[in-house]
Amino acid sequence: MLRDPVYRRLFGSVLIASLGQQVTLLALPLTAALLLQASPTQMGWLIAMETLPFALLSLPAGVWLDRVRKLPVVVAGELLVALSVASVAASWWLGWLGMPWMYAVAFLIGAVNASAGSASQIVLMQVVPRDKLVQAHARNALASSGAEVMGPGLAGLLIKLVGAPLALLLDALALLSSAAILRGLPVHETVAPRRDVSFGRDLREGLRFVSGQRLLVALAAAVGVWQLCHHAAQAVQILYASRTLGLSEQAVGLCYVGLGVGTVAASTLGDRLSQRHGPGPTLVLGFAMCSAGWLLPALTPPGSAALGVAGFAGMMVLTGAGAVLVFINFLALRQAVTPEPLLGRMTTTMRWLILLPGVPGALLGGWIGEHVSLRATLACVGLTAALLALLAWRTGVIRNVRELPSTAEA
Repeated sequence: MLRDPVYRRLFGSVLIASLGQQVTLLALPLTAALLLQASPTQMGWLIAMETLPFALLSLPAGVWLDRVRKLPVVVAGELLVALSVASVAASWWLGWLGMPWMYAVAFLIGAVNASAGSASQIVLMQVVPRDKLVQAHARNALASSGAEVMGPGLAGLLIKLVGAPLALLLDALALLSSAAILRGLPVHETVAPRRDVSFGRDLREGLRFVSGQRLLVALAAAVGVWQLCHHAAQAVQILYASRTLGLSEQAVGLCYVGLGVGTVAASTLGDRLSQRHGPGPTLVLGFAMCSAGWLLPALTPPGSAALGVAGFAGMMVLTGAGAVLVFINFLALRQAVTPEPLLGRMTTTMRWLILLPGVPGALLGGWIGEHVSLRATLACVGLTAALLALLAWRTGVIRNVRELPSTAEA
């Protein structure tokens, strides 16, 4: 696939943007946790504010995306996120930085992801044929995974040297570079003008299509529960590393390298696993690996610092690998059964459904972390994910999918 010059540009854009995003992945929550001394509940709100736009904007964004060219939306989105993360550094330098500003930046990033993030998934389909979707998603995940191996260590060192707010400028530069690569990318897309435009009817048509597909309904329910667990864990894992384990910014960055190791392994083997065992069973394996990862810190003895750090790094490896197995198969399955005129509405409808649980998940994770313990949050999400893997395996709609279906079958 990398012999194709168009896909190669897309791959390069994903790699560069992912390197910058690794800085934000650490610098944004570390700014809140260490510089602003955010509580677990405030950290939950920070994660929730990034997820809330999906609940508010995903469905109308899907109708809009089916009427416009997708690539300009992706480029504009990357420029807007670059501006928003750079504003954190500017507001810190000017002495204005506080949690309300952090909430606003998180909400803006989420709003861009709700529209431009969906558009980027459709752009991939305009570059590669449908029968190569799992392979293409695996290659893109490999680009992100490579960034996750190199990025956290670099981000941790950069945060230690210049501080978390200024480190965010690296993400802004990476996003500007990615937008420059994507600008003018030759994609095959025609947006046919329609005389019978009706926003409400188009919105209902997308919802009817998703609700009429047993596979899409099952995937939305399963991945929605996984997102609840994922957002609850995200709300506390930086606090767990910095406060319970007492790790420095650089040490947290090195532990996050484990996330990259797990995603590289899953990105490399994910396509092969899916071809051998089927996308459905491989997706369920991803749920089980995430469950094992979140349970690790809860199972390590609280008195041992070395075991605590090893458990946290192990959690990063397992959840990184599990998340890749979940998403390369989830994305390929939902795209494979959808006719092209409905891709925008299907993508945003599915993202809306799976991310709706993310907001209560983040708030619940922060509440448990503050009122019980940070370790208890991770234990709860690990047990919930284990139950999810068991139920998904017993559900034949997902388990029995041994190869990508077609739009004709749908």
